[in-house]
Amino acid sequence: MPSTGKAQMSESGAIGVIAVTERGRSAADRLQSAWPDRVRTFTGERAGEELRSAFAECGAVVAFLAVGAAVRALAPVLGDKHADPPVVCVDEALQHAVAVLGGHHGGNALAAEVAGVLGAAPVITTASDAASAAPLDSYGADLGFTVADTAPLAPVGAALLSGRPVRLEYDQVWPLPPLAPGASAQTPPESAAALLRVTDCAVQRSGDQQVPTVTYHPPSLVVGVGSARGAAAEEIGGLIDTALAEAGLAPQSVRTLATVDVKADEEGILRAAEERGWQVRVLPAAELAEVEVPNPSDVVRAEIGTPSVAEAAALRAAGQDGRRAELAVAKRKSANATAAVARLHPRGRLALVGLGPGARDLTAPRALAELHRASVVVGLDQYLDQVRDLLRRGTRVVASGLGQEEERARTAVAEAQQGAAVALIGSGDAGVYAMASPALDFAGDDIDVVGVPGITAAVAAAHRLGAPLGHDHAYISLSNLHTPWEAIERRLHAAAEGDFTVCFYNPRSRRRAWQLPEALRILGEHRPPDTPVGYVRNAARDDERAVVTTLEAMLNGGAEDVDMYTVVLVGSSASRTVAGRFVTPRGYTWNSAAETVP
Repeated sequence: MPSTGKAQMSESGAIGVIAVTERGRSAADRLQSAWPDRVRTFTGERAGEELRSAFAECGAVVAFLAVGAAVRALAPVLGDKHADPPVVCVDEALQHAVAVLGGHHGGNALAAEVAGVLGAAPVITTASDAASAAPLDSYGADLGFTVADTAPLAPVGAALLSGRPVRLEYDQVWPLPPLAPGASAQTPPESAAALLRVTDCAVQRSGDQQVPTVTYHPPSLVVGVGSARGAAAEEIGGLIDTALAEAGLAPQSVRTLATVDVKADEEGILRAAEERGWQVRVLPAAELAEVEVPNPSDVVRAEIGTPSVAEAAALRAAGQDGRRAELAVAKRKSANATAAVARLHPRGRLALVGLGPGARDLTAPRALAELHRASVVVGLDQYLDQVRDLLRRGTRVVASGLGQEEERARTAVAEAQQGAAVALIGSGDAGVYAMASPALDFAGDDIDVVGVPGITAAVAAAHRLGAPLGHDHAYISLSNLHTPWEAIERRLHAAAEGDFTVCFYNPRSRRRAWQLPEALRILGEHRPPDTPVGYVRNAARDDERAVVTTLEAMLNGGAEDVDMYTVVLVGSSASRTVAGRFVTPRGYTWNSAAETVP
């Protein structure tokens, strides 16, 4: 029998860890420590039984077993790759974490996580991931896409990976990851080795069955429903099915069923939605009354308070968050129900990505995921050079040079407005003296925007110097190219009088040599000469240089080797140097009461 889990958790979310050797148990303890709310350990002597139990009971499995042994043990219970939990095997030497089952359904990601905890190397054999190509069986999954038929996935995927021409057909442009370079909407049908289609239509187009065809249904439709009290689910469901079929629309593209609030407990509507696997969205009558529809009803207005239920509910639910929507099917009636279908227009997606200070291991995992997700990446040429190996095949790169920030921001927004999945990259954090603010100046509500936090140059430099930001601090850019020096000077005086630790960005360039000494002089009016000052050039990069000195030394020529790649931190009056490290005390009185967390 399997052992009981070390942590309490829902079984479907647990990671079952099989460890039958002493070394395996020790490694399992490391996983348990890293993921205390996720791991359930199985440590019985019968490895095969333990593995099958974990496979049946947990959402994922990590086995400290040979791959061959794991495969033989699991072979009798394997089912469908979409339903089976991912399985990762780790060798006895803890050198490799092999994604055995699940691949891009969680196995590859789990292998990377396990490898990260144990210091092993993840082994990924999934063809699409190994080739840095988008996996077709989960293509668009984060947008809610469903695959009409999984049988053609393999031949279409093979055509993509081999570089053969694949024709793309879209009813609408969705912010999807890139496909291999051979996939194009310009590929003529007669020369295509395969076809990939994104549509909410159920009708097959003539001639497209001559080549392997994968059809994705996006969640672009909303069904609006109204009914008399007590209307049967069979009548309501039949009306919906007929409306979709006559319009040639795919039920798989329905994202939700919408109705008015007074019908929130209508059994027929709820059961019709449940039978089709749809969520129900309930909208207030007053909100629906604001929606213009082609077929209003005075009778409905008098009874419910809105001239339309089906059409208005479909349009309002499809047009949520300011999205454009239109009626795909006008109101249809049965004896006791009405139904309409609205189609929403997808929006492009702009991810504002900070790459961190330079070292790859200081780039956030979410930033890496956004780079994989983007079909267009926009950025400074030298930053793009740092991440080209992380981009999927087929990603379009738009590079520009120093001083072209506005052009980059406008380009990224324009690409997103065309419907693409765009990543606008920069160093550090995108929101700190970087590309987020200019991009958001140009971005309207016609695109979705995602921000990805990054480690700033200031934070990276601070950790290299010690703990200079341990108490209140201020960031000030000394570049007067876009900010008048008078405004910068006012901020310097305010920070000096407020006794903040100050972090200077853009401290000195060949054309701007006087601003840093002047800034230091202003701070020196309110600081003792031995105030710690630290500066770091190229923080977290191979040629990093960090210096801890004093305000007096900096004022006497110590700032000569500071440039635009340098971050300068000047302490408050409480800052000090301890064992060569720059420290700003937190300023609290440490005692037992202060250390108690309520």
